[in-house]
Amino acid sequence: MDPNKFETGTEFVSKLSKREAKELLQKWREENARNSELVRQIWLAKDLGSYLGDEKWVVLEQVCIAAMDLHDKSLIESCITQLLDKFPNSSRVKRLRMMAKLELTQRYDDAISKYNELIASDESNSLLHKRKISILMATKKNHLAIKALCDYLKNFMNDHEAWIQLSELYIQEQEYAKAAFCVEELILSNPHNNLYHERYADIQYTMSTADSLELARSYYAQATKLKPESLHALYGLILSSNALATSPKTTAPKKKEYIRLAQWASNQISNIYKKNLTTTTNQMKKENARLIDNIDLALEALSIAN
Repeated sequence: MDPNKFETGTEFVSKLSKREAKELLQKWREENARNSELVRQIWLAKDLGSYLGDEKWVVLEQVCIAAMDLHDKSLIESCITQLLDKFPNSSRVKRLRMMAKLELTQRYDDAISKYNELIASDESNSLLHKRKISILMATKKNHLAIKALCDYLKNFMNDHEAWIQLSELYIQEQEYAKAAFCVEELILSNPHNNLYHERYADIQYTMSTADSLELARSYYAQATKLKPESLHALYGLILSSNALATSPKTTAPKKKEYIRLAQWASNQISNIYKKNLTTTTNQMKKENARLIDNIDLALEALSIAN
């Protein structure tokens, strides 16, 4: 199941069977994906301890790292206690406890120094890199976090989550061209993901040059092909088409094309709301009709056709 198809993480987790939860946790470990909040919710909601068998211990480590991301002290202590009871002499568990201790006491400089030492002796350990990057981001050291992420991606180029995080950091620093490059890498690796197309279009729209607006329109359009009910993509299509239509450099035929495209997107949004606002009671029908009228008025206000 895809978490993006549910309104909340809690709803998604509630639909998972224990087998599905186990497979999903394994998939995230193999892909180096964090999904910290969902990992915590699955562990707390599914009572997987006895179901996992020997896999319980690697999952406990995964949950502990998620808890560190979320600063969940009680869950961290619970995980480490169980791991130490099972593996009292494990250097891996002791290292995990050291990591948690330094971070929970906010000794971030000491933690960074320790991670640098550990990375120097084990460069292939993605966990160490990610913990270091998490600390740099938590302490608002964006430039250092960007450098660390770039170094990490040289060795782990298929880590989609890292590319997304790097693009977000570049956006915070208003380096939009570099942010766009990160999302281009994601689109190349997964061209059927509408969210990546929407993210790329958002960045191009923010750059707001003639070329970038045309790119934004194109990628919003592609996102609507991949997911026709995406309100994000449809709304972006309206904004980018309107921006292009009002540009003094736009020719008359192109202006008409952009206006038609914006109107089409407006109609799609209206139809989506009408389709989803169905009910049997007369009172709700009246309220929904008023809501749809207001939506239509708002969409009409965006139109430049008149």
